[in-house]
Amino acid sequence: MKNQGSILIIACGALAHEITTLKRLNNWEHVDLQCLRADLHNVPQKITNAVKKQIDRARGKYDKIFIGYADCGTGGHLDALLKAENIERLPGAHCYQFFATQRIFNEISEAELGTLYLTDYLTRHFDRIIIQGFGLDKHPEIEAMMFANYKKLVYLSQIWNADLVEQACAAADRLGLKFEHRHTGYGDLQTSLEEMVAK
Repeated sequence: MKNQGSILIIACGALAHEITTLKRLNNWEHVDLQCLRADLHNVPQKITNAVKKQIDRARGKYDKIFIGYADCGTGGHLDALLKAENIERLPGAHCYQFFATQRIFNEISEAELGTLYLTDYLTRHFDRIIIQGFGLDKHPEIEAMMFANYKKLVYLSQIWNADLVEQACAAADRLGLKFEHRHTGYGDLQTSLEEMVAK
Protein backbone atom coordinates (compact mmCIF):
# COMPACT_ATOMS: atom_id res chain seq x y z
CA MET A 1 0.00 0.00 0.00
CA LYS A 2 1.31 3.43 -0.98
CA ASN A 3 2.07 6.04 1.70
CA GLN A 4 0.91 9.54 0.80
CA GLY A 5 3.85 11.74 -0.22
CA SER A 6 6.31 8.86 -0.13
CA ILE A 7 9.46 9.00 -2.26
CA LEU A 8 11.91 6.31 -3.28
CA ILE A 9 15.43 7.15 -4.38
CA ILE A 10 17.05 4.38 -6.40
CA ALA A 11 20.74 5.19 -6.25
CA CYS A 12 24.26 4.03 -6.87
CA GLY A 13 25.74 2.41 -3.77
CA ALA A 14 28.64 4.88 -3.99
CA LEU A 15 26.16 7.62 -2.95
CA ALA A 16 24.61 5.75 -0.01
CA HIS A 17 26.54 7.64 2.69
CA GLU A 18 25.88 11.07 1.19
CA ILE A 19 22.17 10.52 0.53
CA THR A 20 21.65 8.99 3.98
CA THR A 21 23.37 12.03 5.51
CA LEU A 22 21.14 14.42 3.55
CA LYS A 23 18.06 12.44 4.60
CA ARG A 24 19.05 12.76 8.26
CA LEU A 25 20.01 16.44 8.11
CA ASN A 26 16.75 17.36 6.36
CA ASN A 27 14.46 15.01 8.33
CA TRP A 28 13.23 13.37 5.11
CA GLU A 29 11.39 10.60 6.94
CA HIS A 30 9.09 10.06 3.93
CA VAL A 31 12.08 9.29 1.68
CA ASP A 32 13.33 5.72 1.28
CA LEU A 33 16.65 4.79 -0.29
CA GLN A 34 17.37 1.68 -2.36
CA CYS A 35 20.99 1.33 -3.46
CA LEU A 36 22.42 -0.79 -6.24
CA ARG A 37 25.94 -2.23 -6.14
CA ALA A 38 28.57 0.47 -6.58
CA ASP A 39 30.73 -1.84 -8.69
CA LEU A 40 28.16 -1.66 -11.50
CA HIS A 41 30.26 1.31 -12.62
CA ASN A 42 32.83 -1.19 -13.85
CA VAL A 43 30.11 -2.64 -16.12
CA PRO A 44 27.94 0.41 -16.91
CA GLN A 45 26.01 -1.48 -19.59
CA LYS A 46 24.27 -3.32 -16.72
CA ILE A 47 23.12 -0.17 -14.87
CA THR A 48 19.97 0.51 -16.90
CA ASN A 49 18.54 -2.99 -16.48
CA ALA A 50 19.37 -2.98 -12.77
CA VAL A 51 17.57 0.35 -12.34
CA LYS A 52 14.56 -0.92 -14.33
CA LYS A 53 14.22 -3.95 -12.06
CA GLN A 54 14.07 -1.68 -9.01
CA ILE A 55 11.52 0.62 -10.68
CA ASP A 56 9.33 -2.38 -11.52
CA ARG A 57 9.51 -3.61 -7.91
CA ALA A 58 8.62 -0.18 -6.53
CA ARG A 59 5.83 0.66 -8.97
CA GLY A 60 2.62 1.55 -7.12
CA LYS A 61 4.30 1.66 -3.72
CA TYR A 62 5.51 5.28 -3.83
CA ASP A 63 4.13 8.61 -4.97
CA LYS A 64 7.43 9.49 -6.57
CA ILE A 65 10.58 7.68 -7.68
CA PHE A 66 13.87 9.50 -8.28
CA ILE A 67 17.06 8.01 -9.70
CA GLY A 68 20.32 8.71 -7.89
CA TYR A 69 22.50 8.21 -10.94
CA ALA A 70 23.92 10.50 -13.59
CA ASP A 71 24.31 8.91 -17.05
CA CYS A 72 27.29 7.01 -15.58
CA GLY A 73 28.52 5.52 -18.83
CA THR A 74 25.17 4.09 -19.98
CA GLY A 75 25.43 5.97 -23.29
CA GLY A 76 21.96 7.48 -23.01
CA HIS A 77 20.22 4.15 -22.32
CA LEU A 78 19.37 5.17 -18.75
CA ASP A 79 17.81 8.41 -20.02
CA ALA A 80 15.74 6.50 -22.59
CA LEU A 81 14.38 4.27 -19.84
CA LEU A 82 13.61 7.18 -17.53
CA LYS A 83 11.91 9.15 -20.29
CA ALA A 84 9.59 6.19 -20.90
CA GLU A 85 8.97 5.87 -17.16
CA ASN A 86 8.59 9.66 -16.64
CA ILE A 87 11.19 9.59 -13.85
CA GLU A 88 13.93 12.16 -13.18
CA ARG A 89 17.57 11.52 -12.32
CA LEU A 90 20.57 13.45 -11.04
CA PRO A 91 22.09 15.92 -13.53
CA GLY A 92 25.18 15.38 -15.62
CA ALA A 93 27.27 12.63 -17.10
CA HIS A 94 28.73 11.23 -13.85
CA CYS A 95 29.06 11.82 -10.11
CA TYR A 96 32.24 13.88 -10.52
CA GLN A 97 30.24 16.42 -12.47
CA PHE A 98 27.33 16.77 -10.04
CA PHE A 99 29.57 16.80 -6.96
CA ALA A 100 31.81 19.50 -8.44
CA THR A 101 28.89 21.30 -10.20
CA GLN A 102 29.00 21.83 -13.95
CA ARG A 103 30.98 25.09 -13.82
CA ILE A 104 33.79 23.81 -11.61
CA PHE A 105 33.97 20.47 -13.39
CA ASN A 106 34.33 22.26 -16.75
CA GLU A 107 37.06 24.43 -15.26
CA ILE A 108 39.03 21.41 -14.04
CA SER A 109 38.51 19.45 -17.26
CA GLU A 110 39.55 22.32 -19.50
CA ALA A 111 42.70 22.89 -17.44
CA GLU A 112 43.77 19.24 -17.90
CA LEU A 113 41.86 16.80 -20.09
CA GLY A 114 43.86 13.86 -18.74
CA THR A 115 42.35 13.98 -15.26
CA LEU A 116 41.35 11.04 -13.07
CA TYR A 117 38.75 11.84 -10.39
CA LEU A 118 38.15 10.39 -6.97
CA THR A 119 35.25 11.02 -4.59
CA ASP A 120 35.14 10.15 -0.89
CA TYR A 121 33.72 6.73 -1.74
CA LEU A 122 36.29 5.96 -4.42
CA THR A 123 39.08 7.13 -2.16
CA ARG A 124 37.95 4.85 0.68
CA HIS A 125 37.63 1.90 -1.69
CA PHE A 126 40.41 2.70 -4.15
CA ASP A 127 42.08 -0.70 -3.91
CA ARG A 128 38.84 -2.68 -4.23
CA ILE A 129 37.16 -0.58 -6.95
CA ILE A 130 40.17 0.54 -9.02
CA ILE A 131 43.09 -1.82 -8.36
CA GLN A 132 41.20 -5.08 -7.81
CA GLY A 133 38.16 -4.05 -9.86
CA PHE A 134 40.24 -3.64 -13.01
CA GLY A 135 42.50 -6.59 -12.20
CA LEU A 136 45.59 -4.48 -11.66
CA ASP A 137 46.54 -6.52 -8.59
CA LYS A 138 46.78 -9.63 -10.77
CA HIS A 139 48.03 -7.95 -13.93
CA PRO A 140 50.16 -4.97 -12.85
CA GLU A 141 51.68 -4.80 -16.33
CA ILE A 142 48.46 -3.20 -17.69
CA GLU A 143 48.47 -0.37 -15.14
CA ALA A 144 50.84 1.88 -17.12
CA MET A 145 48.83 1.33 -20.30
CA MET A 146 45.47 1.96 -18.59
CA PHE A 147 46.55 5.27 -17.07
CA ALA A 148 48.93 6.39 -19.84
CA ASN A 149 46.71 9.30 -20.89
CA TYR A 150 46.18 10.65 -17.37
CA LYS A 151 48.34 13.47 -16.00
CA LYS A 152 46.53 14.46 -12.80
CA LEU A 153 44.34 12.99 -10.07
CA VAL A 154 41.75 15.35 -8.61
CA TYR A 155 40.15 14.37 -5.33
CA LEU A 156 36.66 15.90 -5.06
CA SER A 157 35.92 15.63 -1.35
CA GLN A 158 32.43 15.65 0.12
CA ILE A 159 33.62 15.93 3.73
CA TRP A 160 36.74 17.39 5.30
CA ASN A 161 38.85 14.42 6.36
CA ALA A 162 42.64 14.58 6.55
CA ASP A 163 42.97 10.78 6.33
CA LEU A 164 41.00 10.69 3.07
CA VAL A 165 43.14 13.48 1.61
CA GLU A 166 46.23 11.45 2.52
CA GLN A 167 44.74 8.30 0.95
CA ALA A 168 43.84 10.17 -2.25
CA CYS A 169 47.35 11.62 -2.43
CA ALA A 170 48.78 8.13 -1.99
CA ALA A 171 46.56 6.90 -4.85
CA ALA A 172 47.96 9.65 -7.08
CA ASP A 173 51.51 8.66 -6.13
CA ARG A 174 50.71 5.01 -6.82
CA LEU A 175 49.62 5.92 -10.36
CA GLY A 176 52.37 8.49 -10.94
CA LEU A 177 49.93 11.40 -11.27
CA LYS A 178 49.99 14.98 -10.03
CA PHE A 179 47.60 15.51 -7.13
CA GLU A 180 44.96 18.16 -6.57
CA HIS A 181 42.31 18.37 -3.86
CA ARG A 182 39.04 20.25 -4.32
CA HIS A 183 36.48 20.30 -1.53
CA THR A 184 33.06 20.26 -3.21
CA GLY A 185 30.68 19.23 -0.45
CA TYR A 186 27.58 17.58 -1.90
CA GLY A 187 27.30 19.99 -4.85
CA ASP A 188 24.37 19.36 -7.17
CA LEU A 189 23.52 16.11 -5.38
CA GLN A 190 22.23 18.19 -2.49
CA THR A 191 20.43 20.84 -4.55
CA SER A 192 18.87 18.23 -6.87
CA LEU A 193 17.50 16.17 -3.99
CA GLU A 194 16.22 19.27 -2.19
CA GLU A 195 14.41 20.39 -5.34
CA MET A 196 13.00 16.90 -5.94
CA VAL A 197 11.65 16.59 -2.39
CA ALA A 198 10.15 20.09 -2.53
CA LYS A 199 8.12 19.39 -5.72
